[in-house]
Amino acid sequence: MKIKYELEYTLNTSPNILFTRLSTPEGLSEWFADDVNLRTGKFTFIWEGTEQEASVIQKKANKFIRFHWEDDDDQEHFFEFRIHTDELTGDVALLITDFAEEDEKDDAVDLWDTQISELKQAIGL
Repeated sequence: MKIKYELEYTLNTSPNILFTRLSTPEGLSEWFADDVNLRTGKFTFIWEGTEQEASVIQKKANKFIRFHWEDDDDQEHFFEFRIHTDELTGDVALLITDFAEEDEKDDAVDLWDTQISELKQAIGL
């Protein structure tokens, strides 16, 4: 059974720049996958020749985008990028919500840490 988990990363960039990296094929291919295509509303993520499709369930510009993997039968499962700006400090945080099997959660978190390092490099942080 998959469990839901949330991660938070502080990124010193504008929500607009960040959202572009989270919601466009060009932006996502800079850090999330080797290549990303968008056709008829479905994103195809490509890693080392392996393809995985996801559709966007919800999104709000510069705030969040939520995807659902097409091969996941459970409609309750998703992965989401949410941008939070602290009103007092102006700090921009990326909140990631995802699901993983309980015994795979640590590996999934490590993978996100690696991906976010790539994202920071892509933005120039």
